[in-house]
Amino acid sequence: MSMDVDTIPNLLADQRDAAPDELQHYFLQFEDYWERKLWHELTGALIEYFNQPQSAPQRIPLYDTFIKSFADKINQLKLVTLGLSAASQCQSDKERLEFCTALADKVNKPASQDAYVYATVAVANIQLQLGALDDSRKKLDECERILDSFDSVETVVHASFYRVNADYYKQKQDFAAYYRNALLYLACIDLATLPAEDRVSRAHDLSIAALVSETIYNFGELLLHPILDSLTYTPHAWLRELLFAFNRGDLGAYDILAANMEKNSLLAEHKKFLYMKISLSALTETVFRRPPQSRTMTFKAIGEETKVPKDEIEHLIMKALSLGLLRGTIDQVAEVARINWVQPKVLDKGQIEGMRVRLKEWDASVNSLGNWIEGVGKDVWAA
Repeated sequence: MSMDVDTIPNLLADQRDAAPDELQHYFLQFEDYWERKLWHELTGALIEYFNQPQSAPQRIPLYDTFIKSFADKINQLKLVTLGLSAASQCQSDKERLEFCTALADKVNKPASQDAYVYATVAVANIQLQLGALDDSRKKLDECERILDSFDSVETVVHASFYRVNADYYKQKQDFAAYYRNALLYLACIDLATLPAEDRVSRAHDLSIAALVSETIYNFGELLLHPILDSLTYTPHAWLRELLFAFNRGDLGAYDILAANMEKNSLLAEHKKFLYMKISLSALTETVFRRPPQSRTMTFKAIGEETKVPKDEIEHLIMKALSLGLLRGTIDQVAEVARINWVQPKVLDKGQIEGMRVRLKEWDASVNSLGNWIEGVGKDVWAA
């Protein structure tokens, strides 16, 4: 409950006395800015103070008695920022839910829908922690509709939405949706602001989602993202190596790294699917390495290059065609596949070197053709 204007100086004096010595100067700023009605400066000083870990015990009293007295005069998104910081000090999730719900209702006005989304996402996050997934989904869907109507919005709002949306899909084990939202979240933040432990956890979860998802066959965006380097020199370093093995279709490396998959229940549960997935990658890599004019391949040749058993080749090619990883036709009688397109993907250094060699061969063949035309067409050129 907000206090009477006349009591605010006394409140600030009491809070100043209760604060650590090194933070007491903030309260002199608060009173100065409040008396001069410098709301923007006051908001900035409060956010700076709330960011100090030692301010934790005073956040709720300051919010309830001081900030609420001028809440309508300041930027509503920053009001929510202060409110969420105060809510972190609530004693229980139920109390925090009530606090954030009241905060969302307070800023639910046409001019402050970005602040409403920011607060509502916090409500959805608490509902998620309480196991109320359906209620959380309703809040997130509402936020998504509002965000879609904006021309632009602060990245902190988008970041909070994608983070909680990703957490929701993680609980639902919707791996593709988690993968997409987690990457969008990372695109909205400065990676350096994430604690090292959170970076490792996020990289681990993204890697697992990419591997076990039935719709993700191209890991390019993740392989290029610096978040993946967080796994280096950790017990999960093998997971990073496994992703790169999948990307280049390296069944040999897969066989070596597969023993580690027992460490993760999801990977162990999807072991058969993962073998099929890397076999598909081996197939597309085999096609990619060949020049376009040499992509008519016998099942036997595909088996030799991919190490996939011959009786699985036809099914593997049909799967690749149905998933859009390849385009072409199959001659089942002659056991021949004619491939005319392969899905682009991120290349490692070895794959880039292979492309360089093919470009040199193409350049040589063009020069050879030019020399032949020049040789047989001398009279024509002279005429």
